[in-house]
Amino acid sequence: MLAGADVLLIVMTCLLVAVCVAALTLAVLRVLRRRSVRAQLMLVASAGVVTMAASVVAISLEMYISTHDLTVLLVVIGVSLVLGITTAWVVARAMRSSFDRLSASLDEVGRGGVIVAEQGGSRELDDLSVRLAEVSAKVDAANAELERLDSARRRFFAWISHDLRTPLTAVRALAESIEDGAADAPERFAGQVRVQVETMSRMVDDLFELSTLTSGAVQLQTQQVELLDVVSDAVADVAAAADRHGVRIVERGVGGHVLWADPHQLGRIVVNLLTNAIRHAPRGTDIVISATEVERNRLVLGILDHGSGVAVEDLDRMFDVGWREDAARTAPIDQDGVASGAGLGLSIARGLARAHGGEVFAERTDEGFRMNVLLPFGGGGS
Repeated sequence: MLAGADVLLIVMTCLLVAVCVAALTLAVLRVLRRRSVRAQLMLVASAGVVTMAASVVAISLEMYISTHDLTVLLVVIGVSLVLGITTAWVVARAMRSSFDRLSASLDEVGRGGVIVAEQGGSRELDDLSVRLAEVSAKVDAANAELERLDSARRRFFAWISHDLRTPLTAVRALAESIEDGAADAPERFAGQVRVQVETMSRMVDDLFELSTLTSGAVQLQTQQVELLDVVSDAVADVAAAADRHGVRIVERGVGGHVLWADPHQLGRIVVNLLTNAIRHAPRGTDIVISATEVERNRLVLGILDHGSGVAVEDLDRMFDVGWREDAARTAPIDQDGVASGAGLGLSIARGLARAHGGEVFAERTDEGFRMNVLLPFGGGGS
């Protein structure tokens, strides 16, 4: 058996060799810190093999083995060292290849592309590739949404500019007629000017309210309200417009429902949806307002008209700011105030419903086209 002094000598020798090799490796790594990862990985992997070989040689020399045995040992160590360094080079090259693929994926993400997770490397690199693929998909979705919003913004500003220009043009024409003395009774033009000014005022009010909803700054003054009272007031607000368009508004099952809501804003939702229904309902038909409890503490207020509605793929898009199905659906600015002029009514209705903790959605039914307001009994707004 080895004596304690011999064991201590072996330990100290191995420790000294390991410290020397480690110090040398760290020094070389510092020099190569600007070099490739493959070179650094190869150096680190080789350090362990060199430490083992140097320790064995040092201990063998301390044991005073024969020259023959030392030669055999050095050959074995040399072959092992070459194989170890070769293995380290192969591993480092494989790691470099994985890093190159990862770098190429990053470049693709930087260009806005979507990548597919690659497998075959280490577990950590595979996990990183999966995460990078997920991020690229999210970035692509975000870019698509930004493009959609930017396109909607451009369309909206084009539409609002056009719709504001219409009453302004009318006011200018009236003013020029009065200035040129073409009007026999200028005082009669005051009513027409007032109508155009009120149209522009409504549009500005809509823009301000939409801005408030978008920023989340809307403040609801909630209280217990009878749904029938809110609906009745909204119907009264649009009754004149309904008469001029030759449609009738009827209610079914609206009574008996009590909500915790802001009566003014809830009424605005109903008025906006009724305005849309009146604008597109065929003359001589009924617009039906109904209320149905769909689950505990939630009900659906439906506004059904017998118009053609919109395509199925546009049922959600129609609530986007400024959305219009086509040029044929672009309603002119009426003197009855039905045409909102900028496609803001439905967007405002959905924003106010969400502020109450509800939602607005549209659907095509066998009876016609229906706008639905999903509302919680307890209220969800702030």
